[in-house]
Amino acid sequence: MALPMMIVVTIFSYIPMGGLIVAFKDYSYSDGLLKSPFSDPFWKNFEFLFKSPDTFRIIRNTLGYNLAFIALTLVISVAIALMLNEIRSRKALKVYQTTMFFPYFLSWVVVSYIVYAFLNPRLGYLNAIAARTGGETLDWYNTPEAWIFIIIFLQIWKTVGMNVLMYYASLMSIDSSYYEAAAIEGATRLQMIRRITLPFLYPMMIILTILAVGKIMNSDFGLFYQVPMDSKTLYPTTDVLETYVYRALIQSGNIGMSSAAGFLKSVVGFILVLFTNKVVKKINPDYALY
Repeated sequence: MALPMMIVVTIFSYIPMGGLIVAFKDYSYSDGLLKSPFSDPFWKNFEFLFKSPDTFRIIRNTLGYNLAFIALTLVISVAIALMLNEIRSRKALKVYQTTMFFPYFLSWVVVSYIVYAFLNPRLGYLNAIAARTGGETLDWYNTPEAWIFIIIFLQIWKTVGMNVLMYYASLMSIDSSYYEAAAIEGATRLQMIRRITLPFLYPMMIILTILAVGKIMNSDFGLFYQVPMDSKTLYPTTDVLETYVYRALIQSGNIGMSSAAGFLKSVVGFILVLFTNKVVKKINPDYALY
């Protein structure tokens, strides 16, 4: 039964890892992967990430946004899952689940046009409302500070539905006899959530958090490139590692540099997963990944 999945994982996950060698080569299209010479010095392709004046900005944005995503997604997803668990109408439950999960299937290209309809400086809905109510209109695509909140809101709006479903599925696996016994003892609903529901959710919360920490150096390219329309004015708050490497690749055509960035992200993510899992294991071994 596991053989088909093992084949898929091997083809699409393990075999491509051989391409990591590109990060240490002066790649030439004419020579190909195997015949291209190794970089001199060996770490040459990594230098552009650390010698650029924009290094601090892209690392700050990448880490800052991902930390915000992890924290807010965790809190909001659990809160919504708990609220869904209190709904007894199956029809209402299906409507809420579908409404929250629908944005997950939208591409960032589609989302970017929806956002543009709201934020267009001349014809956008927000500026139109502000003008009619006597408020101040804003040139959104030239206001970097506003995009800190826009980016975080869009990421949560688009992805929180998937996490909610996973937490809700965990809630469905809790034996109802626990709640019945607590009700007999006179426990309030809030006490049941604190003493029964949340402890059962801890394993799922920790696993998803560890996996998210492993991707803390990754950013959704569509969110940070397509939605802000690659506006240079917004780079102080929307430029992350993915968008920076993409522009460097377009300008230089150096595949080795982009591969070096990918290699570095993988190593950092791997180390963070090991570290986070070790911390969890010390606190409670039952909640660790391994």
